[in-house]
Amino acid sequence: MNYVLALISQFNMGAPDVILKARGRAISSAVDVSQIAMRKFLPDVKVKSIEIATEKVTNEEGRSLNVSSIAIHLTK
Repeated sequence: MNYVLALISQFNMGAPDVILKARGRAISSAVDVSQIAMRKFLPDVKVKSIEIATEKVTNEEGRSLNVSSIAIHLTK
């Protein structure tokens, strides 16, 4: 709910667009945040675009890993 409140605050402060970004296991949380905000609190907000990608990340051991990422662009 903290992310939902932060998203609502951004729109209430006058932001015309907000982009939610997440990687790995947090992708489902970003999708949930966008859907909860749009369905319950901000019915005039729509999804403008969704971008998916794979990013290379180096872990603590120095190995290179591929991590999925998402960017959800919301607009009024």
